[in-house]
Amino acid sequence: MSATHVLAIVAIAGNGIAAGIMLSTVIGIVPLLLALPYRRYVQTVQFLRPRFDPVMPVTNGFTLALDIALAATASDVAARAAFAAAAALIASVMAVSVTKNVPVNRYVMRLDPEREPAAWAQNDPRARWRLWNLVRTALAVVAFIVSAVAAVQFA
Repeated sequence: MSATHVLAIVAIAGNGIAAGIMLSTVIGIVPLLLALPYRRYVQTVQFLRPRFDPVMPVTNGFTLALDIALAATASDVAARAAFAAAAALIASVMAVSVTKNVPVNRYVMRLDPEREPAAWAQNDPRARWRLWNLVRTALAVVAFIVSAVAAVQFA
């Protein structure tokens, strides 16, 4: 087994982990957060964010680097193109995270769970966060599928 094959396996694993974590938010965490009253919502986000934040940027960044390396080194043209597409998709996941989801997370982290803002009903960011989380989850799942297809090109 060549180094490229090993890197492809690791890239698929990274893409799968990222997609799986994000899919779990769509399936379970977001519905929970939407159902919670203000106080519990803020407390839950403040509990979860420090656990997800170290993992997701590292996983996505590592996977992006592997996909770029594979796009540059794979011997098969179709595999190179697929890994390049997977890299672009993961880069899109990261862009959505940084520009859309992270600002909402930072806002919620600054909230006091004991003091609901007067305009909370108008400023509640959960629907906006849910939409962008769904977008980045779809991108991550497609990146996983594309990287798997790329790896099959080696066979």
